[in-house]
Amino acid sequence: MNEKASVSLKTVDHVEITTLIDNYVDVLLPSTDVIKRPPLSIEGKVKADTFLAEHGLSLFITVYKGEHKHSILMDTGYTKVGVLHNMEQLGLNIEDIEAIVLSHGHMDHTGSLNDILNKIPGRIPLVVHPGAFQYPRYTRQPDGSKNIWPRTLAKDELEKKNVDLIESETPTLIINDMIMVTGEVERTTPFEKGMPNALMEKDGELIHDPIIDDQAIVIKLKGKGLVVVSGCSHAGIVNTLMFGQKTTGEQKIHAVLGGFHLSGPFFEKFHDPTFDALNKIAPDVLMPMHCTGWKAIQRFQKEFPESFILNSVGSKLMLS
Repeated sequence: MNEKASVSLKTVDHVEITTLIDNYVDVLLPSTDVIKRPPLSIEGKVKADTFLAEHGLSLFITVYKGEHKHSILMDTGYTKVGVLHNMEQLGLNIEDIEAIVLSHGHMDHTGSLNDILNKIPGRIPLVVHPGAFQYPRYTRQPDGSKNIWPRTLAKDELEKKNVDLIESETPTLIINDMIMVTGEVERTTPFEKGMPNALMEKDGELIHDPIIDDQAIVIKLKGKGLVVVSGCSHAGIVNTLMFGQKTTGEQKIHAVLGGFHLSGPFFEKFHDPTFDALNKIAPDVLMPMHCTGWKAIQRFQKEFPESFILNSVGSKLMLS
């Protein structure tokens, strides 16, 4: 299968992924060998402050190779306060972030970007699909009306900030070639159709928005396979996994986590083929987040009892 590889992604020895923002927080979940939950108390004293959850996603990703470690931030949540508040609760240093990756341009993944950049000293790479700057964007409601989405990502404003903008539609390697950002994901499955009610303006007309800026992160864990981290999987989580396999030449999926966008009546129609495909892929670790939806998360727990992990803000996934 390696002849299909288009990217030379280097292996890492260990991966840690800490959830800064997700839709759900539970401070009573127990830790395991794979997932570390934040303590409810310190030295016998229950903390007076706690984590914030919101309809969004932000992940602090650290890779280890030998004696070296490197950290990036994937997505920045919805509000301006959640990510920075939760980083403080976890004792994470914002200066450790070496790059920022945006999975796509929606407000629940870009909300606190400017506030984070204001606290980062010096310049920092920002990896984004050029389609993330598409505006305006809408969702059509059942009665035919449309809602306009807030603009939280503007290229002209970013170019004035402390970022080295990396716009790419194709796979991009960062952090000494140890992390791959997929760029635009090929859409080959017959059942992953994106958001049917997503709209955008083009040449003065309203057309369907395929959300082509949807992208994911792929890491190759030594001896285990790929770790695939999605933002919303608007391209489809199965398409995303297949694209990771194709571009890296590595067929084994060790872990898949992030938003799978299987929530709501439209996407529930495609649960069966999605689960059939994921059963064949058989990831060792499966951690649905954000827009996956409660019904889908319950089914993941039932169908993948050994690999399923319930996520919560503040949790650290540890993969070796």
